Amino acid sequence: MILEAPFTEEKLRKLKLGDVVEITGLIYTGRDAVHKYLHDGNKPPVDLKDSIIYHCGPVVVKEKGEWVVKAAGPTTSIREEPYQGPLMEQYGIRGVIGKGGMGSKTLAACKKVGACYFHAIGGAAQVLAEKVVKVSDVHLLNEFGSPEAVWEFQVVKFPVVVTMDSHGKSLHAKVENASAKALAQLV
Repeated sequence: MILEAPFTEEKLRKLKLGDVVEITGLIYTGRDAVHKYLHDGNKPPVDLKDSIIYHCGPVVVKEKGEWVVKAAGPTTSIREEPYQGPLMEQYGIRGVIGKGGMGSKTLAACKKVGACYFHAIGGAAQVLAEKVVKVSDVHLLNEFGSPEAVWEFQVVKFPVVVTMDSHGKSLHAKVENASAKALAQLV
């Protein structure tokens, strides 16, 4: 399934748990420093309405005066759990890309605002970097350094899987429940 910008609530509400999606359009990177910065009341450096945030600390270099992404693998998302839901609600964020899933607060925010959590494949940083066709800009680079900066990536057919949908369903919760049941039978 193709998901093209603009990333509206209407589009995200159509996605279901387990959908394989190829994202095309502008996405922003954001990790720990940026989430805390926004949570602490600072203004975002970009308009986050109908945006997708990628939990990623990319490897980006300048070649011939242009930023080029060499590696863009997902980072573990659960670290953002204290911040993600409130930021989604406050700024109208429609999607989050990362790995490992998130918790109940983020799932509740996904349902409330019409957003999804997308799982990107860890260990495929170079392959995912090939899907970044342009770096449009970078923000907070001097403040936070390259991995924690807000990078603007133009992506084409960026591959992800919906693992938390806008209807309150979570593949991560299903796996956790099944694992707990299996563990209980073993003990």
